[in-house]
Amino acid sequence: MGLQPTTEGQPPTVAAHLCLLCDRPEPTGSYLCVGCTKATEVRVQSLPALYRGLAPFLRPAGGVGQGRSGKGGPAPLPVNEEVLDLRGPGGIVGIAERWLADVRRDRSHTVATPSGGVEARLQAAVTGLLANMPWIAVSWPAAGYFAKDIRDLVDSLRTIIAPTPAVARGQRLGHCPAADPSGVLCGSVLRLMPGEKAVRCEWCGTAYPPYVWAQLKSWINEDMKASDAA
Repeated sequence: MGLQPTTEGQPPTVAAHLCLLCDRPEPTGSYLCVGCTKATEVRVQSLPALYRGLAPFLRPAGGVGQGRSGKGGPAPLPVNEEVLDLRGPGGIVGIAERWLADVRRDRSHTVATPSGGVEARLQAAVTGLLANMPWIAVSWPAAGYFAKDIRDLVDSLRTIIAPTPAVARGQRLGHCPAADPSGVLCGSVLRLMPGEKAVRCEWCGTAYPPYVWAQLKSWINEDMKASDAA
């Protein structure tokens, strides 16, 4: 973070740059803006709860048992290996501990050897990272890499624990019968999306309110017959 020279007699000002996570201007010269700093703290705080939240997902969907498979080979492991890895020493806790070790090394602090069970180690790493967040945000050039890695980790954990529902595609109605000035039909697929009061073509933008739906169906049918005849 450099200082910008000013006119004689005026104090120097801190050079503004971009937040290393969101790329928005950060006028104080910190590596992370206030919003991204707070968001990163919340994500770090959430790691122990996300670790515990993975426990019910250790067993694969469908409940794979032990023994042999139907084809005579070894049966699949009776656990979800991805979740097992995330809850293991090299998973969530390993990521948190490696970042804390980097912070302590760059601050010339003693890098402690982790001890105890995985959950206790994770809580200790989280506590250490949170204690260093003011320095990370203001003074650590690697703050952007750290914040992005934590964000990506939390996002991946949440996709396992609470996956986002697939976006509803709506009811398919047929092809858009709207024509341009030259008479060429649009032909894009029309869908009535959940909660919408009108059908709108995503390609040409033509809207079909409820009072023309009967006519719309007629137009679509006529275009289909013409297409089949061709």
